[in-house]
Amino acid sequence: MPEQPFEPDRAIAGTGAGGAMDLATSEAETLERTPGGPLGTGPAAKPRSLWSDAWRDLRRNPVFIISALVILFLVVISLWPSLIASGSPLKCDLSKAQEGSQPGAPFGYDGQGCNVYTRTVYGARTSVTVGVCATLGVALFGSVLGGLAGFFGGGWDAILSRITDVFFAIPVVLGGLVLLSVVTSNTVWPVIGFMVLLGWPQISRIARGSVITAKQNDYVQAARALGASNARILLRHIAPNAVAPVIVVATIALGTYIALEATLSYLGVGLKPPSVSWGIDISAASPYIRNAPHALLWPSGALALTVLAFIMLGDAVRDALDPKLR
Repeated sequence: MPEQPFEPDRAIAGTGAGGAMDLATSEAETLERTPGGPLGTGPAAKPRSLWSDAWRDLRRNPVFIISALVILFLVVISLWPSLIASGSPLKCDLSKAQEGSQPGAPFGYDGQGCNVYTRTVYGARTSVTVGVCATLGVALFGSVLGGLAGFFGGGWDAILSRITDVFFAIPVVLGGLVLLSVVTSNTVWPVIGFMVLLGWPQISRIARGSVITAKQNDYVQAARALGASNARILLRHIAPNAVAPVIVVATIALGTYIALEATLSYLGVGLKPPSVSWGIDISAASPYIRNAPHALLWPSGALALTVLAFIMLGDAVRDALDPKLR
């Protein structure tokens, strides 16, 4: 058998069966540098964090994409409603009361002769503002109280737990009827303050349980053994690993707060005219449901779609952040 000439640009790589195979030097180097190369000799791939895994799952979830697009559209029209609706939502013409769809008013007119399309578009601003601000307030206030109670425990935890039980015992709608009936302000801030006042206990309990679970991990004990302060342990080690359940609950609750604002406005204790709100429009259109059902259906449909979008977004985020569902 003729002797094969030696080629320096070739390399011999061992096979799993104990034999050998020829590889070009560039190919051999590529296999060595590839994470998880042949026989596991390559360097291990960089581990992904919970957030990177969650974002990868969310991008592949059609429920998240659809709900995110709907919410993005709502945010845009909340900031710039004049992009798709011309005219003022407070401009009404009684001569057109209860009229149906026509040029310039695709949704028709309500009982006061107001353009239902324009009022529906401008009503998104109120709902999104109330939902986002109430959710941020509830998440921050509840997370701080619950996190501190779960981290320090003892008497602080016992006192906070009893206060939480008291607020849980207050019916939300009944509390709104009592507290907001004495408020004369016509802005969204009393409604937001009421939601934060009665909404923080749920987030507080979630944050407390998540912090109690996280502080028992080995990396927290190691940080404490190295002399890390309580503030550093809580902010750098516990909070990033305990915030996921809070985000999930807060995202789902955002749609609930939007529906609650519409309910309170419908009952007459939330926002009041001349404010523009879906709840106000639904309340004003209810007596004319037989003669002008369009005045009721369009704001009701917008409210239902908005609440559904935020609930779907919360479900998608929960599925992505919960390791048990992977």
